[in-house]
Formats: sequence, structure tokens, C-alpha cells
Amino acid sequence: MQETWTLDLTWWIGVVEMPALVGLFWFAWRNRKDSDIALDDTRHEFETGLAYLRETLSAYKLEVAKSYASIGYLKEVERRLTDHLIRIEDKIGAVTLTAREARP
Repeated sequence: MQETWTLDLTWWIGVVEMPALVGLFWFAWRNRKDSDIALDDTRHEFETGLAYLRETLSAYKLEVAKSYASIGYLKEVERRLTDHLIRIEDKIGAVTLTAREARP
């Protein structure tokens, strides 16, 4: 009876367990290989997208630098505003002086 049990166990290991283990090993190996390929693809897409974003940002910065006001123009506007504010102050001063003189 012991001999039959050993043959049955050997048969079970050889016919059922070994192919199942080989199948599981192959499945794990294939899964790892597919995961590595997917990770490489994802990394490549990420790096490509990042390079595109950097290029787009650089182009935008260049466009902002070209299209916005220059330093000379800003100084001219500041000078005009300052001159206008000084004229307003002079008018307010003149009105205040006239109002003080008109008081008895």
C-alpha cells in the first residue's frame, strides 16, 4: 500500500504540480517583463511631455519678454504720471491758498 501511495504522489507531482508551478513561474516572469516594458513606455512619455512643457514655457517667456512694455516705455509713463500729479498738487495748493485768503 505504501508503494501505491508513493507512485500516486510521484505521479501527482510530475503531472499536476510541476506544470502548475512552471505555469505560475512563467506567468510571474511574463508579468514582470510586461511591467518593465510598460514602465519604460510611461517614463519615455513622461520625459517627452516634460520636454514639451519646458519648450512651451520657454516660448511663452520669450513672448512675454517681447510683447510687454519695455523699460524705456515704463520710465516715460512714470515721468508723465509724476508730472501730472505735480500739476494736480499745484492746483490743489492754489485752490487752498485762495480759500485761505478769502476767509475773513
